[in-house]
Amino acid sequence: MGGYDIIGDVHGCADKLEGLLRMLGYEERDGAYRYSTSDEERQAVFVGDLIDRGTQQIKTLELVRAMVEAGSARIVMGNHEFNAISYATPNPEIPGEFMRRHTDKNLKQHKAFLDQVQVQPGLYARSIEWFKTLPLWLDLDGIRIVHACWSDDAIRAVGRWVAPGTSMPTDFVVRANQKGRPEYEAIEVLLKGPEISLERYGQEGFKDKDGHVRHRARLRWWDSEAITLRELAEVPENVRTPAGVTYPRLPDQECGDESAYDYHGVKPVFYGHYWRRWKPDKRKDWTTNTACVDFSAVKGGPLVAYRWNGEATVTPKNYVAYGKGGRTKHGQD
Repeated sequence: MGGYDIIGDVHGCADKLEGLLRMLGYEERDGAYRYSTSDEERQAVFVGDLIDRGTQQIKTLELVRAMVEAGSARIVMGNHEFNAISYATPNPEIPGEFMRRHTDKNLKQHKAFLDQVQVQPGLYARSIEWFKTLPLWLDLDGIRIVHACWSDDAIRAVGRWVAPGTSMPTDFVVRANQKGRPEYEAIEVLLKGPEISLERYGQEGFKDKDGHVRHRARLRWWDSEAITLRELAEVPENVRTPAGVTYPRLPDQECGDESAYDYHGVKPVFYGHYWRRWKPDKRKDWTTNTACVDFSAVKGGPLVAYRWNGEATVTPKNYVAYGKGGRTKHGQD
């Protein structure tokens, strides 16, 4: 393979996806977008989260699935695809319940997909079955792809249940939704990313956008240089404490044993999930061997790809963005 174009979380933004693909040199032929230059071979690689939130989820699914089946793209599963599988999987221990419970909170997150998918009879079931076939990671020639965090331990745990090239078995879905099981922890890391306890370091929790108090923050696993709580913990901007005051800046307190998820692989690893803001910042969004490609397309940001051409280390000039702020190539406006 000559190169890969790793594309961030689409979340139903099909128009942005088509614009980005055309910018990258793909054109629609024989029912699927394909790279159009005859003297170079390339594939698109999607980091998951095709669904939820956006208004063009069915069009997005059809476009990406056509590319995957035509061989012009690859894809890994995102947490929203796994959530959809779990939402549709009955709980074998509680009649009438599902592995992802149909609570108001979960329905709110998934409602846009459920509403849109109803327009075609049988499309919901077919979509769920396709999601089950998506790999949880890709280890390709020269690069690695995962939705949220590359972890060899988590990959080994999943590999005991899900053989390469096979659909995710129902028994695994059940176990991966049960807290305390290794399958649950593995899915949490691969699809949502590891977290760091704020309480452990004497910090209070914060209220998320839905008003729930969080005592754990996302861990910047990609930054192997980070050693303090301020550097390691991702607390969203403009959140408040349980008492309603602006959440304070975290201290420069050293956290010497939070390095279990540091990535030291030789191959660059590409991931999505983290709702970054354009443009990419060093250490926050990319390092020499990691790069995030999720820049909040469904929240008004651009849809972003990283154009990998065989380089051993990440270079920010290879980012390509389409959307807010106009068309952007090579990390420049």
